Amino acid sequence: MSEFLAEVIGTMILIIFGGGVVASNVLNKSKGEGGGWVLITLGWGLAVALAVFAVGSVSGAHINPAVTLGFASIGDFPWEKVPMYISAQIIGAFIGGIIVFFAYLPHWRETSEAGLKLAVFSTDPAVRSPLSNFVTELIGTFVLVMGLLFIGANEFTEGLNPLVVGLLIVAIGMSLGGPTGYAINPARDLGPRIAHALLPIPGKGSSDWGYAWVPVLGPALGGIYGALFYAAIFTGEYSGAFWAVSAIVAVVLIAAAGTELKKANEAPVDHKASQLL
Repeated sequence: MSEFLAEVIGTMILIIFGGGVVASNVLNKSKGEGGGWVLITLGWGLAVALAVFAVGSVSGAHINPAVTLGFASIGDFPWEKVPMYISAQIIGAFIGGIIVFFAYLPHWRETSEAGLKLAVFSTDPAVRSPLSNFVTELIGTFVLVMGLLFIGANEFTEGLNPLVVGLLIVAIGMSLGGPTGYAINPARDLGPRIAHALLPIPGKGSSDWGYAWVPVLGPALGGIYGALFYAAIFTGEYSGAFWAVSAIVAVVLIAAAGTELKKANEAPVDHKASQLL
């Protein structure tokens, strides 16, 4: 199997199980309806573990452009392969989204809310605040790529690594997934969102392209910074790229905090409630 095909299949497996667990939770009349956030995070964690088991020996199972970019930024992956890997990941995610559509065919018409249908394919924030949502995705992917490098620096019993990676995904979802649904993977969001836009889903509504840049650019920056941070802090390989990206991240964090503080100060005061207190 070629590395391109391995990344297509690995990312397809990721979306079949990951998108599938979301569909099971949110689509009407599914036997898994209302399973909750814990089940969703476990489903995504197992999805990643299975994808790594499937193609890890062929392509390294990046299955995520943020991982590919992060590894390339510290010299652990050749830049000339980056476009091929990212293309394969988006194609695989797109195919995975189509397969989930077919798996739940009767349930699309049974579900009236367009937002729930979109949630099967792509992420959306609990509180829409694009810059802050961007920061959440940046932090989640920063932790993901650093975590992968931590895991790679340790020796595990043969066959255990994919399960540890899966547990990392569960931990990120439970701890940091609440604000945005934790894409932490540009292909995971973009490929299925394209599928949503093209598929004949009854009453599907908008594919929310106005938000789509957040789960693409946030994870990309977070993945690069996670790798550069690991190389600098844990191995002493400080680089110009590390300092430049650190400055960009600092500016984004300050801007997001400033935006939220401004919104808080501009929020109307409930004088009756304050009098009761």
